[in-house]
Formats: sequence, structure tokens, C-alpha cells
Amino acid sequence: MARKKKEECKAPPAWLTSFGDLMSLLLTFFILLYSMSTISLEKFYQAIKGIIQAFGGHYVIHEERVIQGKRIPLDFPDMYPKMKTRRAIEQKLQEIHQMLKKMGVKSEIAKYGTSIRLRINTDKLFPPGSEKPYKETIPLIMEMCKKLKELELPITIEGHTDNVPIRSKIFPSNWELSAARAVSVLRLFIQCGYDPRKLSAAGCGPYRPIAPNTTPEGRAKNRRIEIVIHLPG
Repeated sequence: MARKKKEECKAPPAWLTSFGDLMSLLLTFFILLYSMSTISLEKFYQAIKGIIQAFGGHYVIHEERVIQGKRIPLDFPDMYPKMKTRRAIEQKLQEIHQMLKKMGVKSEIAKYGTSIRLRINTDKLFPPGSEKPYKETIPLIMEMCKKLKELELPITIEGHTDNVPIRSKIFPSNWELSAARAVSVLRLFIQCGYDPRKLSAAGCGPYRPIAPNTTPEGRAKNRRIEIVIHLPG
């Protein structure tokens, strides 16, 4: 009786054949879908614009052309932000702090998770009860703006006061005074050339003290302008 020859390779399991047929059918199905689809340039650019705006951009400039396997250059003139390291931002704020110190203006830097605050005492910036800065301090504010402008980051200018009540024809309370002072600094920043889209102002009145209002020193510390630099995510 003749011996049976040994099989050189084991036969594949039965399920593998079915699985291979399934993958082939799926591949054919997606190739068929792709062959029937058309690329809409308008929808493509709308999708790109949406992604850019989600990351802080403002608009996309593009040329109308047919995609032919080449890269299409897109201009992002206002793409936000130009990435700055936290160390570089803090170094710039230290420069401003030293500049203010030489001019006899008290200031301090407070660090938070998503922002850094430059707190500036207003006693030498504004006359008591006025929202208009001293004329001699306007160049100082403009120079401060020039340094901050290099960061190209969004900032909020906050006005703060002590709890001593103020009543005048212009300002019925400290709240209005603090808001007016913040806006005055904001307008100077705009004159300096800071992008208005990255600026905002807020008046907080006496409601966010950083020192007790029970002493002259504490009240003086609470009379301040805070420049809040919002850090990139």
C-alpha cells in the first residue's frame, strides 16, 4: 500500500478565507464610493477656515485653483498666537517692572495658571478721582505698550480702587472710575499700535482687593491697574 505524502503547508483555517473575502469587498466598496465622490473646493476651504478660527485665526486667503496633487499655499496673516515661551514673557514683564521702578512707580508681577498679571499702582499715574493720566506718565504707558506689543498676546486691562467712596458728577462710584481708568489705558495702547482685537478692559471697583482696606498702605496697594496677559494654551 502506498504511503500518503505529507502536506508541505497546513491548510489555512476556514474563517480566514471568509475574512479575506470580506476585506476585499470592503476595499471595493470604498473604492466605489471614492470614484463617485467629488471634491468641493468651497467646502474644503470652509473646513480649513473653521480649523484656523478654532485655534484663534481670523481668516484665510486662498487662490481659486483646481487641486492637482500639489500643495496649495495658505496665508495665515493673523494666526494666533505666535508661540512664546512663558520664560520669555516673564522676562519681558521683568523689563517693564524695572522700568516702572526707575520711574518711582510701584508694581509687582503675579503669576497664575493661564495668565500673568502686572499690577501697577495708580497713585503716580492718575490724579485722585480722575480717569485721565498725568501728562508726564503718558510716555511711560506708551513705552510699556511697546514692550508688551512684542509679545503679540491678548491682554485685559483692569481698573481697581480702594473702598473709600467717591461721589462726583462724572463718577457716581468707584466702579465707574475704575472702568474709566482701564479704558484710558486701553486707548493709549491703541494709539501705540496694539491690535484692538487683542485688547479688552474691565472695571472692578473696590471688590477685588489684594490688601486690607483698613490701613493707608493697604488702600494704596488696592488702587491699581492690572494688565492681564493671557498665555497661549
